[in-house]
Amino acid sequence: MEFDFLPKLPKSNLDDRTFKDLVDECILRIPRYCPEWTNYNPSDPGITLIELFAWLTDQMLLRFNEVPKRNYITFLELLGVRLQAPAPAVADITFYLSAALPNIYTIPAGVEVATIRTETEEAIAFTTDRPLIIDKPQIRHFLTCQTADKTPEILRDRFTNLWTMRSDGEWYGRELPFFEEQPQPGNSFYLVIDGESQCEGNVLALQFKGEAATATGINPDIPPRRWEAWNGVEWETVLLQESDDSTKGFSFSELLTQGVNPLQGADIVLHLPQSWPVTTFTAYQGRWLRCVYTAPQPNQPGYSSSPRMIGLAARSIGGTVGASQSELIRNEIVGESNGIPGQTFQLQGVPVLNRREDEYLLVSPPGGIPQRWYEVSDFANSLPQDLHYTIDSRTGTVQFGPVIREPAQLQQQTELRRGVGNLPNIQELERQYGAVPPRGSVIRMVAYRTGGGRKGNVQRGTITVAKNAVPYVAKLINHTPARNGSDAESLEDAVIRVPAMLRTRDRAVTPEDFEVLTLQAGDGAVARVRCLPPTTTQEAGTIKLLVVPAANTDAINRSEGIEPELFSLSPQLRDQIITYLDERRLLGIQVKLQAPEYVGVAVQTEVALESEYNHPAAQQEILGKLRVALYRFLNPITGGQDGKGWSFGRPVYPSDIVNLFQQFSAVRYLGVVQLFELRYVGSSWVRSLPQNPVIDPGALGLICSWQNTRLRSGHVVNLIQ
Repeated sequence: MEFDFLPKLPKSNLDDRTFKDLVDECILRIPRYCPEWTNYNPSDPGITLIELFAWLTDQMLLRFNEVPKRNYITFLELLGVRLQAPAPAVADITFYLSAALPNIYTIPAGVEVATIRTETEEAIAFTTDRPLIIDKPQIRHFLTCQTADKTPEILRDRFTNLWTMRSDGEWYGRELPFFEEQPQPGNSFYLVIDGESQCEGNVLALQFKGEAATATGINPDIPPRRWEAWNGVEWETVLLQESDDSTKGFSFSELLTQGVNPLQGADIVLHLPQSWPVTTFTAYQGRWLRCVYTAPQPNQPGYSSSPRMIGLAARSIGGTVGASQSELIRNEIVGESNGIPGQTFQLQGVPVLNRREDEYLLVSPPGGIPQRWYEVSDFANSLPQDLHYTIDSRTGTVQFGPVIREPAQLQQQTELRRGVGNLPNIQELERQYGAVPPRGSVIRMVAYRTGGGRKGNVQRGTITVAKNAVPYVAKLINHTPARNGSDAESLEDAVIRVPAMLRTRDRAVTPEDFEVLTLQAGDGAVARVRCLPPTTTQEAGTIKLLVVPAANTDAINRSEGIEPELFSLSPQLRDQIITYLDERRLLGIQVKLQAPEYVGVAVQTEVALESEYNHPAAQQEILGKLRVALYRFLNPITGGQDGKGWSFGRPVYPSDIVNLFQQFSAVRYLGVVQLFELRYVGSSWVRSLPQNPVIDPGALGLICSWQNTRLRSGHVVNLIQ
């Protein structure tokens, strides 16, 4: 192992002689010690013995040269460094009810769901982190506004004295327009849900009833509107897909096509934020939803007249809750204490995820009352009466406090053996760190979770199986990919982490400190981080960090690339990093986290192959390998020349692609290489004109969205005249 990050001080290998060097040295000594020996051919039995002992010596030198590495590892152990356990992936699981329920329904925490098990892949289990409450929402206000401001100020109440609410919560009355009589982009209407309804994270079905009237002028397949909910910070999009809007932009075109009267109503399914606080705007209080008339895009007609409704109702048909890739194990008997200090026990499930408040050891002394013991990181500050223990998350080893002989007490023992001084008390020669369970005590782990790893970063729509029976639930699914899962820390990673840890000393002062501590705060969920210097005097005292979350790169090998959504900074990861840095930053320093601006790139070129690859199957195989190489090279995590991620702000040139493709022996020559810049807008990539090079100083790197690479086979003649 070579530690490239350490200062390059003068040093040499303990013994760098190879097997050949040893054999040659022995043969050179033959004339001096045995001049009668003149046959040095490899067939000579003496040469065979020389080679045998040279091989044995070479093996000893190899082990001897491992001494510096072992000493370094021992140094890490003296510092108390432990390899970090894998981090679990997190996913949002949506449960759909089989039917509307008359009362509030709660799905408890700890429900286990999983992916489908196949012949080649095991099922990956997830466990919900908290209870999910599916409530009965009540609409209190229907408000309209001419503009879509972040903070609405001028609102018009349309329900007052015009509509009536039935006992089942449905509003009805005479026709009401959604927007102004002559709709303009920015017109919006607001729905205020009763603040007493605990419907955070619910899947809300809004039923609109309209009348068959004149067309509103829009294309029902691409209506120019946007559904949003106020999450306490910003307006968050809550319409997952266009198919969830059965009204087709309030045109009811689908109902009319089927011959159904719009008076029967059509639903719009919205996925509410899991953080949906009660907020007050002007004189209205509750949980806020709004629909905004957006500016039509090219070839997208706008509203020529405002759509109208005569009825409105809301009901919850399900809910979304966070889950982590883990399996919950309860009431595991760890073992029985023998009363000896420093005893260890082994948990059955490994690795062990970070413990929560309700995950702890319970020690039951013989004939006594069970006692709760408390986990600590080490026993340095533990007194003999403290009920402490440690758990190695990576190995699942539970350890109780040891007995340590301290240097001063060892000196007293030496003097005692020499007959100097009085006989000291034996117990004073030892120090107990932490209490020891009495002999015969039964040790039980109340609960703990096992799991984690990069394999948990599954794609959207793959978590569909309930391992526990959940009443009234018809189906479940993850509409977004799982993220933030990472494998256990390797020894090489720990070797790199420790010098940075010793340099920062758990405090953030320099930009490098913030970058190192951000990586530590992510527990493997952060792949890269960049601290930006302040650009103006107004930004003095503010630290800006660009965070690239870790993502599963297995899809690259399948020529699929990485979904851009996996690079978004989740609120859970953001809060985790901010909380960690707040305890270590200087007073008066503000920390702002944001995701980098990603720029996609499409590559188009013509590739000529060597003549022996003139076969369709071979061409497709080479094409697949070229795509994989592009996906891996133009990537924020695995990209760049060193394979450690595309450099922040570095442009990509056609020569980069040429150098990449020239590494394949099957490629004879390349045609013109064209680069197209891609911007991720909404849920799709938008392509620009060819760029040579693609440059964006504020971007992190490039995500290869697609490639249009043509292959042809044959010889090249007269390339150079």
